[in-house]
Amino acid sequence: MSEQLVFQLSGTCNNYPWGKKGKQSLAAQLCAQTPGIDFHINDDEFYSEMWFGDYPDFPARKLETGELLSEVLKRDQEHLLGNKVVEKFGSELPYLPKILSIAKALPLQLHPNKELATKLHEKDPESFTDPNHKPEIAVALSKFEVFAGFKPLDKIAPLFKLEPLQEFSPEQPDEWTDETLREVTRNLLKSDLETVKRVQTELSKIPKDQLGEEAYILDLLPRLQGQYGPEDAGSLVALLCMNFLVFEPGDAVWIPADGIHAYLAGDIVECMARSNNVLNTGFCPPGDRNNADTFANTLTFKAHSKDDVYLPSQKSEKSKKGKTVVYRPPMSEFDMLKTDLGSGEGEQLTPSEGPGVMIVTSGSGVMYAEGKYHQLKEGFIYFIAPGVPIEWESQQGMQVHMAVV
Repeated sequence: MSEQLVFQLSGTCNNYPWGKKGKQSLAAQLCAQTPGIDFHINDDEFYSEMWFGDYPDFPARKLETGELLSEVLKRDQEHLLGNKVVEKFGSELPYLPKILSIAKALPLQLHPNKELATKLHEKDPESFTDPNHKPEIAVALSKFEVFAGFKPLDKIAPLFKLEPLQEFSPEQPDEWTDETLREVTRNLLKSDLETVKRVQTELSKIPKDQLGEEAYILDLLPRLQGQYGPEDAGSLVALLCMNFLVFEPGDAVWIPADGIHAYLAGDIVECMARSNNVLNTGFCPPGDRNNADTFANTLTFKAHSKDDVYLPSQKSEKSKKGKTVVYRPPMSEFDMLKTDLGSGEGEQLTPSEGPGVMIVTSGSGVMYAEGKYHQLKEGFIYFIAPGVPIEWESQQGMQVHMAVV
């Protein structure tokens, strides 16, 4: 007997210290909406993420039976994943969706490409739990601040002519290249704690007019020091070398494999290729940092401006009523759909060739799929099999995000 093609899921919330506290965390609020699960928000606990894919670390379950989503998918790959997905990606969801609620900077990080991920997984399978790459997107649900990708070289180079920073670029080349930037990033990350503290102190005393449009560095420096102390080299790399972006709800950022980034604040829907591999080198205790040389050697330089990391939405051709947009990252594992319904509005989506996982991020409504009506409320998560058309209606208004292949 084949499995249900549409069914409700429960997600799993985690508690990293960069998350928001108690009911301030949207991840916790949405997790708590799932009926029939034993999840209660503790006002003294930090809630950072809700995962709702089939990855084993914080897995989703089929709500009706409590079974792991991964076990349900294995039983009926043909109908629940589709032959196209099984042939290309195997017997698992090729993506991992999450809700993040961020109160302070996540570690300064990158996700290794497939070649490096395979090597790291073979060498240290406990730390690098799979051989896959992890390009990702994040769609803002609130004001969202992020460091992502590198600034243009002509914005970075003048900063390292300032007296406190000259030691990190000892050659002081006439013209910077990406390799110059790689070595400067390496030098910053390998600096001892006392050097980092001294340089941050000297940097904070530079007059704003000397920095021109980079003067925001002096506004953000005390905030980052308040979170991770003045000895964390992540602050120097992020402020001096990386794009600082402020997104509004509905804006999205694209992080390629090997793309340097650090999310700073806000609530987001995040989706990535099915992996949990990460190299961290800043905004975390020294003992939690990965090798700075490995990090610097892995860096790519595809993103060299704000435009390189901004992912615009487009009208979705799957939408029959024009209420849905799509975010299309340049990768094959997934797209992200966002549907916004006003009071009394509806939407119809044509079937997908692969599986979809949707979450109601605000409002309420009903879904008609597979010959049945399903109640939708904020925080409800559903799995949608390939080949299933769906209809949504809302009397009060509703927003839905859905990862699809």
